[in-house]
Amino acid sequence: MPEKVSRRSFFKRVLGFFAAVFGISAGGYYYARDIEPRLLEITNYEISDNAIPQAFNNKKIIQFSDTHLGFHYDLKQLEKLIEKINSLKPDIVFFTGDLMDEPNKYIEANQIAPLLKRIQAPLGRFAIYGNHDHGGYGSDIYKSIMEEAGFTLLLNENRKIEFSGSSIQIIGIDDAMLGRPDIKLASGSLDDSTYNILLSHAPDLADAASAFSINLQLSGHSHGGQIKLPFIGALVKPPHAERYYEGFYEIGSQSPLTLYVNRGLGTTRLPFRFLSKPELTVFTLQSKSGK
Repeated sequence: MPEKVSRRSFFKRVLGFFAAVFGISAGGYYYARDIEPRLLEITNYEISDNAIPQAFNNKKIIQFSDTHLGFHYDLKQLEKLIEKINSLKPDIVFFTGDLMDEPNKYIEANQIAPLLKRIQAPLGRFAIYGNHDHGGYGSDIYKSIMEEAGFTLLLNENRKIEFSGSSIQIIGIDDAMLGRPDIKLASGSLDDSTYNILLSHAPDLADAASAFSINLQLSGHSHGGQIKLPFIGALVKPPHAERYYEGFYEIGSQSPLTLYVNRGLGTTRLPFRFLSKPELTVFTLQSKSGK
């Protein structure tokens, strides 16, 4: 029931937006459909923490999310994105879900893995499930693609990234809408002294994640609201991205969890973006520990 209500609300808000746009000019409609969805923005941030080992100082993480291949995002765009990722020379790459819009209907699925396999990241490439990766009986299709591409697909589990005698921990949980996320299970063997990064497609799970030894959560799902209006803000906030939908948030009072919500690359349901450009995020780790 909540999903049906959210869909109805989604279309009401979107239709209201486009009524306003048409009232201004056809140019606004054209911009939102054909221009902004292709304006990739590369955002750069430094992440400083005492828990980051000195060995990981200046290590570069790239997050990409929500390509929604098959709906207003195609393989040529993905290929260009991969070239851009490699040009930035990341040490670690994270994909935070929603690879294809409808996995069981995407006829070019067999061409995705060879492209993703080109991504170069010497310390590892990791992925998690989004709701669209499960939708349309897509769970096994997505799993097969990511594993063939050489990504480590985390499903309520964690992995260490080790470098020069030090390590950080990567935790990945299932999607909140169509999966079964279990932060407790995924965090079972975490070391409080290790720098711990959680990958969760749904950003609003950060409230629950803040009770665990997690330093940084990276999410997608929201598309940054996908359509925003001045003085009004985001019109489209899907379930599990209603509280946190774009950028940085600090959650919790003691040793707060830092959440970052990526705007994603594609679109879904309607092929529009307005004041919410597609995003590729680059994080540079900065150690404050001296260890």
